[in-house]
Amino acid sequence: MSAKTLMIQGTASHVGKSVLTAALCRLFVRRGWRVAPFKAQNMSNNSFVTPDGKEIGRAQAVQAAACRLAPHVAFNPVLIKPSGERSAQLVVNGVVAGDLSTRDFGLVRREHQPAVRAAFKRLFQEFDLVVLEGAGSPAEINLRQHDIVNMQMAKDAQAPVLLVGDIDRGGVFAALVGTLALLESDERHFVKGLVINKFRGDLDLLRPGLTELRDRTGIPCLGVIPHWGDLRVPQEDSLGWDSCLLPRHLTPDPRPLAPDTPVLTIGVADLPYLANFTDLDALAREPDVQLLRVNRATDQSFDAFILPGTKSTVQGLRFLREQGIDRVVRRVLAEGGTVIGLCGGYQMLGRRILDPDAVESCDREIEGLGIFDGVTIFERTKVTVQVSGAHRASGCRIEGYEVHMGRTETRGVVPLLEVRSASEAAPRAEGGVSPDGRVMGTYVHGIFDAPEFRRTFLNRLREARGITSLVPAESGSLDADLDRLADLVAGHLDLNAIDRVIEDGV
Repeated sequence: MSAKTLMIQGTASHVGKSVLTAALCRLFVRRGWRVAPFKAQNMSNNSFVTPDGKEIGRAQAVQAAACRLAPHVAFNPVLIKPSGERSAQLVVNGVVAGDLSTRDFGLVRREHQPAVRAAFKRLFQEFDLVVLEGAGSPAEINLRQHDIVNMQMAKDAQAPVLLVGDIDRGGVFAALVGTLALLESDERHFVKGLVINKFRGDLDLLRPGLTELRDRTGIPCLGVIPHWGDLRVPQEDSLGWDSCLLPRHLTPDPRPLAPDTPVLTIGVADLPYLANFTDLDALAREPDVQLLRVNRATDQSFDAFILPGTKSTVQGLRFLREQGIDRVVRRVLAEGGTVIGLCGGYQMLGRRILDPDAVESCDREIEGLGIFDGVTIFERTKVTVQVSGAHRASGCRIEGYEVHMGRTETRGVVPLLEVRSASEAAPRAEGGVSPDGRVMGTYVHGIFDAPEFRRTFLNRLREARGITSLVPAESGSLDADLDRLADLVAGHLDLNAIDRVIEDGV
C-alpha cells in the first residue's frame, strides 16, 4: 500500500506553513484517514522530545498531535539548531550528528538525504496520506543545489504543492508571483494551488487581485484564510516569539478583564539563539499577565523575570552582562520579585559553567550569575527525555521534556520537581528552588503548560502584590485548539478542489 501526498510550501518563513499543515492533518484525520506529517529538514531551536528520547522540531510534534499520533523521528529526520551566526548543531534521526557550518551547508544533502528518503518511504508505506511541509521558500535560488526540503522533496514524494503567502505583512501578490517566476519550469509544474493566509478586512476588496493572480499564473487560489488571532496552536520559529510577547493591550485575551484590574508584569530576557520559546505561550495567554521582552538594562519593575532556554548559554551570559540585564535580574530579587531559569537559563543562575570538552565554546570555565550555588558541566551526550511528575511544594502535576547538553549540581536549594521518565524506576529530584521560593530553575520544558502549577505560580506572585488569587485554571487542551483551527481553515479553503489536487497528484 502507498500513500497519497500533499505538500505545503510558502513564499517565506512564518507565512503559516506549519499551522496550515497541522490544520489539514486534523481535517483529513477527522475523515477517518490515517495521516502523517513530514518535514524533511527543519531549522529551529524549538524542539520536542519523542517518547523514545529522540529530538524533532516542535512544529512536527504539534502536527503529530493533529494526526492523533505520538511524535516520531520519521516526521522530521533532519533538525538544524542554530548556535551562532554561521554554525548550528545538526540532529539526524533524532540524535546529534555533529556541527554544521554555513561553509558546508551542502553536507546535509550529500550525507543525510538517504535518511530523509528512508523516513519518508516508511510513512509512505504505512499511511493513507502524508502531508509534507517545506521550509522557508522554494525560491531561494542560491540554495537550490542543496535543497532536500522544498522542490527536491516534492519531486521525491511526487507531491502536489499548495503555495502559501502571508498577506498580513503586505506584498502577497508579488511574493506569490515572484516565487513562481523563480522556480524552474519542472518545479512550477508541482504547484497546483495558491493560498493566501492571515487576511484581515473585506474580502470583496481582494477579489480583483485574486482574478489577476489567476490570469498571470494560471494557478487557482484555493482559499483566503483569515488571521487566526487568539488560536493557541504553537508556532514554529523565533518569529512566533515576536507575536507572543506583545504589549498587554495588543495581546489577545481568552476572556476580558474588568477595568483597573491589576496586571502582573513578567520580564523575559531576549537572549541570542533563544530556544523553546513556546515555554512562555501559556503565561502569555493568562488574562492578567503581560510578558515584556528585555534586551537591555531597564528601570521597569517586574513581578518576575524569566531567563529562558538558549542554544548557547555562554553567549547568553555574555549578552546579559553586556546589556546590563544581569543587573535587572538582581534588582528584581532585591525588590521582592521572583526569578526563574529554564534550561539554559537555569544553568546561568549558578556560580560556574565548566566546558572541558569545548562542547559549546572555547572557554573551559565561565562565571555564572551566582544566584544559585550551582555548577554546570557540559558533556558531549545530550539528554533528551520526556518526563512527568509533580511540583514538590504544591503537589501539582506536570509533564514536559528535557533537552540539554549540561548537568547541573546545586547546593543550598531544595528540588523544584520530582520527575521520572518511562525508563526510570523511581522519581528523581529535578531543578532547584531557593529557601524563600523566589529563585527557581529547571531543565523541564513545558511546566507552565500545566494549568494547576501555572496558577499556583502566578497566585504566589499575586499574593506578593496583594492581589486576589484567581480560581484554579481551566485545563484546556491542544486537541481542542487543533479542532478549532481545523474548523477555521475548513471554512475558508476549497476542500473539494484540494481533494482533486490530492487525487490527481502531479
